[in-house]
Amino acid sequence: MSAPTASAVDAALAVVTNTLVASPLMPSPRLAPDAFLKLESLQPTGSFKVRGALAAVAMAERNRGIVTASAGNHGLAVAWAAERLDRHATVVIPRTASSAKANALERSGCKLEHVGENYEEAEEHALTLAAEGHSYISAYNDPNVIAGQSTIGAELAHIDGPITVYVPVGGGGLVAGVCLWAQDRSDVRVVGVESAASRGLSAAIEAGRVVNVPVGRTLADGLAGNLEAGSVTVEIASRRVDEMVAVTEEEIEEAIRFLAAEHGLVAEGSGAVGVAAVMNRRANSVGSPVALVTGRNIALSTLAGVLGDASAQ
Repeated sequence: MSAPTASAVDAALAVVTNTLVASPLMPSPRLAPDAFLKLESLQPTGSFKVRGALAAVAMAERNRGIVTASAGNHGLAVAWAAERLDRHATVVIPRTASSAKANALERSGCKLEHVGENYEEAEEHALTLAAEGHSYISAYNDPNVIAGQSTIGAELAHIDGPITVYVPVGGGGLVAGVCLWAQDRSDVRVVGVESAASRGLSAAIEAGRVVNVPVGRTLADGLAGNLEAGSVTVEIASRRVDEMVAVTEEEIEEAIRFLAAEHGLVAEGSGAVGVAAVMNRRANSVGSPVALVTGRNIALSTLAGVLGDASAQ
């Protein structure tokens, strides 16, 4: 697997800008002075993943079906993109996937399969289907997906002065895309933010290769799991990311409550880790901190539990 070419990035920008409206950029002075929230949670499928899915589905061979594995958001994005671009998609999710995401996929019109107890087992099944003649679209280890995620940079470029972008990190597709956009921009600092329960990309960057790490239960379920061997996201991120940090479960919950109370926004755990990092000063911000709020697909029961936590009062 190789990094996206310049032509792939251009093609991704064309399909994304022709299909999606730019997501809002909201000032958040209570988060930090001159801070902004980039609301990818308001994308049609509730997360940033639709960018990469559009780019990858557009480039897939027309005579083959599309298959993917997902913890939820990527699958929703592929299903949405396939419908818009008149393609057929099969989405494989683990039986432990968020009920909110599973229910949304049931309504999406894709062929949905529940396989395995974790992302790795779902992915193994999806790859078996791909070997039978489908085009496989990885949630992160795909040059067209990464090219699609890089399009978020075009919507940050008009912020005056230097910025520090806080990027939620699981497999690294989004942070790799942001790094591609930022590679020639000296006034952009890139901070990758992981859940403390799953630190696969930071471990890979440190080791110089993908290594297996312990993965604990986390509210940021979309960021949990080990990386695919040879993932190109490691190479791209290691060249340009300025800092990798992690936030705890308590800090993620605090960030979800902040977004609801201060801005009336619903965010899932994975979508709130960048806000959590800014709130808890996990990294050194240069210029305006920009937290990417990457998703809103959280089960109502989970959200109610977080918002009603008496210890937060």
